[in-house]
Amino acid sequence: MKKFLSNLNTNKKLALAAILLGFIGIFAASPYNTSSISVNAKELALSANAASDKVDVYTLADWIIKGKADYRLIDLRSSKEYNEYSIPFAENIPLNQINDAGLLRNEKLVLYSSSDVNSAQAWFILKSNSYKSVYILSGGLNEWKEKILYPKTPADSSADAIASFNKIKEVSKYFGGQPQVGTTETAVKMEIKAPKLTSTFKAPAAGGGKKKKEGC
Repeated sequence: MKKFLSNLNTNKKLALAAILLGFIGIFAASPYNTSSISVNAKELALSANAASDKVDVYTLADWIIKGKADYRLIDLRSSKEYNEYSIPFAENIPLNQINDAGLLRNEKLVLYSSSDVNSAQAWFILKSNSYKSVYILSGGLNEWKEKILYPKTPADSSADAIASFNKIKEVSKYFGGQPQVGTTETAVKMEIKAPKLTSTFKAPAAGGGKKKKEGC
């Protein structure tokens, strides 16, 4: 373990410390919580940096647009933050309630908060309780806003860069966003009410489609 930690750079060490402290705080906050979870710091650090445990915002946007229904999107923020804005079809389960939310262990779960730290804490809680398919939305809501709701004109003016931006502009408009076009950056309030979708599609079934029975 010492050798593993010594190989981590400063940012990864700080991220690991923040996640572990937050994780401990979730359970320490309640004197009546008798949950017992085995903490594996090496596994947590590796998974927090593993692409295989993350879903990027472009992929999630594509899933929503296509009506993909084989996952549940979980918003870990407070109910107040959730009501101000949430990604379409997300369910609100605050971080301190994730262990008692009644989620099925064989469901595909995608977790997000404002950034990755709270999501990593929730990921570890669930994985430590034998949940099989748990993923983190990379960059969280901050990245969703930056890349989906408010994408900026690319600095690279190549044909490929412009074509990519034109494509994401349509995705942004679909989610009620506002692409930032031009050299002068438009000041946009990030704490907005949920934008209205400009396109119609069949919404995923509540809870991400049919739930499988535990143990299947």
